[in-house]
Amino acid sequence: MRASELSCKQQGSAGTLALALLLMKSQRGFMERNNRNSVDVEIFERQAMICKAFAHPTRLHLLDLLCNGERSLAEVQEVLGVAKANVSQHLAVLKAAGVVSTRRDGKQVYAALAIPEVKQACQLIHQVLRTQIRKQRRFAR
Repeated sequence: MRASELSCKQQGSAGTLALALLLMKSQRGFMERNNRNSVDVEIFERQAMICKAFAHPTRLHLLDLLCNGERSLAEVQEVLGVAKANVSQHLAVLKAAGVVSTRRDGKQVYAALAIPEVKQACQLIHQVLRTQIRKQRRFAR
C-alpha cells in the first residue's frame, strides 16, 4: 500500500517519509530548473556581450579579416585604414567579449579568432543580410 493510501492514523512515519520524498523531489526539480535558468541567463548575458562587441562596422570588418586567419595588427591597420590606437580600441572590445585573441612575436602583435565558430556566425549574418537586401530591392522596383 502506498503512503497516500494510508489513513491519517496509519500514515505516521510513512506520511512523513512520503512528504519528505515529495519535498526532496520538488526541491530537486526546482534546483534543476533554477540551474537551467541560471545557465540560460548566463548564456543570454554572454550573447548580449558578443552582440555588443559586433555592433560596429570597423569591428565587423576586423572580424572578417580574421576569419581568413591570423593577421598582424599592422596589416589590420593598413587594410582598415584606421589609426593604430583605433585598432587597439576595437581589438580590446573584441577581446573582452572573448571572440579574439592576440599573441606577441617580438615587436609584432598578431590577432586571431579565439572561437572558430565566430566565422560561421559572421557568415550566417552576412547571408541573412544579403537575403534581406535582395528582398528590399525587389520590393522597391
